[in-house]
Amino acid sequence: MKKQKTPFFKRIFTQGDNSPAPRSKFRKFVRRMHGMFKASFVDPADKWSAIPIPIEQFISLRLPALVARSREQWSNNPYVRGYVRRCRQNIVGEHGVLMQSKPLLSSGKLDKAASDAIEAAWLDWCKPENCDVAGKLSWRRMQALAIEHAARDGEFIFRKVRGDNAGPFGFALQLIDPVRLPVGYGDMGYGTEGNFIRNGIEFTRFGRVVAYHFDSLDESDAGFYYSVAGNGYVRVEAADIIHGFVCEMASQRRGIPWTSTGLDRMHNLGGFEDAAVQNARAGANQMGFIEYDDGFGPDIDDDDDVDVAATINAEPLSFHELPRGAHLKEFKPLYPNGEFATFNKSQLRAASTGWGVAYNGLANDLEGVNFSSIRDGKVDERDNWKELQQWLIEALCCPVFDDWIKYALLAGLIVNTKNGKPLSPAKLREYRKAIWQPRRWDWIDPKNDATAKITEVRGGLTSILQIMRERGRDPETVFGEIAESYEMAVAAGIPQRFIDVMFGILPAPEAAPSKADESVAKEPK
Repeated sequence: MKKQKTPFFKRIFTQGDNSPAPRSKFRKFVRRMHGMFKASFVDPADKWSAIPIPIEQFISLRLPALVARSREQWSNNPYVRGYVRRCRQNIVGEHGVLMQSKPLLSSGKLDKAASDAIEAAWLDWCKPENCDVAGKLSWRRMQALAIEHAARDGEFIFRKVRGDNAGPFGFALQLIDPVRLPVGYGDMGYGTEGNFIRNGIEFTRFGRVVAYHFDSLDESDAGFYYSVAGNGYVRVEAADIIHGFVCEMASQRRGIPWTSTGLDRMHNLGGFEDAAVQNARAGANQMGFIEYDDGFGPDIDDDDDVDVAATINAEPLSFHELPRGAHLKEFKPLYPNGEFATFNKSQLRAASTGWGVAYNGLANDLEGVNFSSIRDGKVDERDNWKELQQWLIEALCCPVFDDWIKYALLAGLIVNTKNGKPLSPAKLREYRKAIWQPRRWDWIDPKNDATAKITEVRGGLTSILQIMRERGRDPETVFGEIAESYEMAVAAGIPQRFIDVMFGILPAPEAAPSKADESVAKEPK
């Protein structure tokens, strides 16, 4: 019969007779464990946290301070403000995320008449007087503000307004400041229906959002789609709210500011710059102090005015004689010096890494940049922008369009331009089909990039339609513009040969050599 081995931990921490092992043996074992996963070692002298905190506890305790500091840095720190601006410019852009309606006929082809009617009505609704309940913001500007709030505050909130107060389409939006949804409001138990409230949001016991509890909605709390509960908070049904934030952890119920990872460094950088400026001002003043040897200098009693001490006014090309026994002691600060730029770069590089942007763009520093390095940085940054663009489409654009088209069809405001009849609400499922086209970017070397795209098309690696979509254009619109421009060129009487060259049917004629080129060619080698 085999003898069973003593378990490992029993052999380590006990002797053969099962009595406790000496403490030295335990310490030796702990030292051996330090070689694996050093980050798990807990040093009492170190302030490194060793207890994971659930995200909901962090949000309840720390989110208000984090948002307040993010807003302070946004208002005072040019780098934080520049990052928020870059988010708005790259995610939304000058035209916003564009909607392209794609309803299909029974044959499977695009219903062009319905598509044109839906897009025309949508563009009409996107005007400030139609989409904003206050009549101030266009749809593009609402998208931009949603991104600014998400970057600065971690989330955006829109309230859907329906009925007579919502303009001609019967549907409009109201942008609500996220701080009006109190993070600290919530009960720790369950209500009569099994619901619970956390961070100002009411959930079912399975975590589905039921309602939002605001401390206020606007200055007068005027409206018809909410009720004031007995606790003084304004309760709004979840169907009337669009709450968008980037969810990065399970059970996360509120958004974290996108600026959060760089706030500490930006705060340190601001304090460092203030100290450097004060020191530079002191150095620029070139101050000096007069010291006297023992037995010299003015006799000053306790009751005398200290202003009787000698002073020298610094003037250009002037020489002064010091009193007997006096010496001049300079105060000449040498800081800031070369370390300032190094510290500045290290802080900005760390912040830009956490924010997912290129350091050269955030810091406006193109020193030492070449084509390859800046292109590599742009590729990674634009992948981040594309991911956030898709998040904005899912969190804001699709919910708004789905609700808008219901009310627009019921109101008969989407009219077929061919027969003059409103589109039927019975085909709502088909009319809801749409794709969203966010902004795209040109490369640093557009000529070579365009040549590479043409080579890919001719090699069968991609399609012209895909290239158009990558550039942010609707293929149908592009082809329509090409056909229209061709017809306009023919109607204007432009010779066919020029038209063929213009549209790439014939190659462009080679330019005649200049006189300078001819003289160079005739020179003997």
